[in-house]
Amino acid sequence: MNSKNLVLAGEERLTFATDDHPAIPRAKVGILVGNLGTPDATDYWSMRRYLGEFLSDRRVIDYSPFIWQPLLQLIILTKRPFSSGAAYRGIWNTEKDESPLLTILRAQKEKLASYFSNMYGDKVIVDFCMRYGNPSTISVMQKLRDTGCEKILFFPLYPQYAAPTTATANDQVFRALMKMNWQPAIRTVPAYYDNGVYLESLASSVQEAYQESVIRPEHLVVSYHGVPERYLLSGDPYHCQCQKTTRLLVNNLGWEKNTVTTTFQSKFGPEKWVGPATVDYVAELAQKGIKNIAVVAPAFSADCVETLEEINEEIRESFIEAGGQDFLYIPCLNDRDDHIDALALIIKNELLGWV
Repeated sequence: MNSKNLVLAGEERLTFATDDHPAIPRAKVGILVGNLGTPDATDYWSMRRYLGEFLSDRRVIDYSPFIWQPLLQLIILTKRPFSSGAAYRGIWNTEKDESPLLTILRAQKEKLASYFSNMYGDKVIVDFCMRYGNPSTISVMQKLRDTGCEKILFFPLYPQYAAPTTATANDQVFRALMKMNWQPAIRTVPAYYDNGVYLESLASSVQEAYQESVIRPEHLVVSYHGVPERYLLSGDPYHCQCQKTTRLLVNNLGWEKNTVTTTFQSKFGPEKWVGPATVDYVAELAQKGIKNIAVVAPAFSADCVETLEEINEEIRESFIEAGGQDFLYIPCLNDRDDHIDALALIIKNELLGWV
């Protein structure tokens, strides 16, 4: 066997290999941040493909497929792409022809990439993916592996753990591994709902919104995406982690507990969900004479259809129609610098021993 110098991603390293051995990239560490997903466009067929993938996930809808799939394919996917497409069109980033979630996740990725490039150079690569839609988790995992990432840290950007979000995102990463002959080592980042730096960023976003508001809200509604109550009863920690996030947020703000309420949104289907429901609760506040409120959504790391359309339009309308006057929606943390700093610190901790 002859020795030769192989050029590895711009660096020379003496290795022992045959002359016809293919060049391989220098070993790197990949950081992959992921979020829920997005349709490619707002037309009927784009929405149907996206909703079909999303609503066929057994982590999201765990009814028997023998019952659920006929209902989904013959009824829901016949009608819902029209209403969902209209909702997306109302918030669509027309300049880039993409959903706000995709725009924001890309911005988060770019800031994180700059942060870690300054720290580790080209030894660490940052990329992003979606659980549903594009860029798909499987395609980005393969791209990272092809680039030389022998270790990949996957960060599902959900502060609170839930089976229909964190677990299904992790599932897809491991499905990607099943397609690889040379698998990278994988770490997944746990829920960070009680991380001190994250909570400081969340509290700062609320304080800044209140300071900039002409009319100070009388009550803060902390709205989380809902889940069926049976998830809580079966041991899913999501509901408890949401409650703790609110409690820690109140502590960071130094406010009285009775000025803040935890609620849940986006109910789907006939079964009982955790509550109170945000859309109903804001109407009750207005009926009780509380005319000025604010809503923040800490379960979402980036603004999306559930925040920009559901909260800032549907839930706002519920409050105003019930007699409310001033409705302040506080944006998600998105690519705020203090949010990126919090995510970077979490990532650095999870990379210990790798870089």
